[in-house]
Amino acid sequence: MTETTVGQYPAATAEGRTGEHTDLLAELGVARHFLRLTTRGLDDEQAGRRTTVSELCLGGLIKHVTSVERLWAAFIVDGPAALPDFNNFTEADYRARADEYRLLPGETLAGVLHAYEVVARATDELVAGLPDLNVAHPLPAAPWFAAGASWSARRTVLHIIAETTQHAGHADIIRESLDGAKSMG
Repeated sequence: MTETTVGQYPAATAEGRTGEHTDLLAELGVARHFLRLTTRGLDDEQAGRRTTVSELCLGGLIKHVTSVERLWAAFIVDGPAALPDFNNFTEADYRARADEYRLLPGETLAGVLHAYEVVARATDELVAGLPDLNVAHPLPAAPWFAAGASWSARRTVLHIIAETTQHAGHADIIRESLDGAKSMG
């Protein structure tokens, strides 16, 4: 796997691959870049600070996106067995999920960024090595999935991109509220 740029933004590419694999990885690379960009120059206290009425903070968003990407990459490989049983979440499951959105005592911005980089590298290698983006798995039963729906590897990567992009937008608002810094503009 080598890294190139899309415009001025770093984007992973699949060595020996062209077309769709490379396009998906490039778009995911741009989304990741903008998410990470929101944390530039911050210390741990700033990365853990809530700046809006939301529970979200920048370090927590990085943790959440890391967890989501890891989960959906595992779904590409292992299917629904990789996902939690959404219909039987326990109180502990909900607490653990809430902890994804904040920096906990002892966690650092550098640590969550490193974890994100490790997961991103693994996802890039997985996507680059997929021989067929059409391979699909059924989605588990959950109120937000259509009954009997399946997602292909392609659709799952698109979901990772959408999730990362959505949270990069949240992160941009949080950062601007923190100190006026903007990712663009």
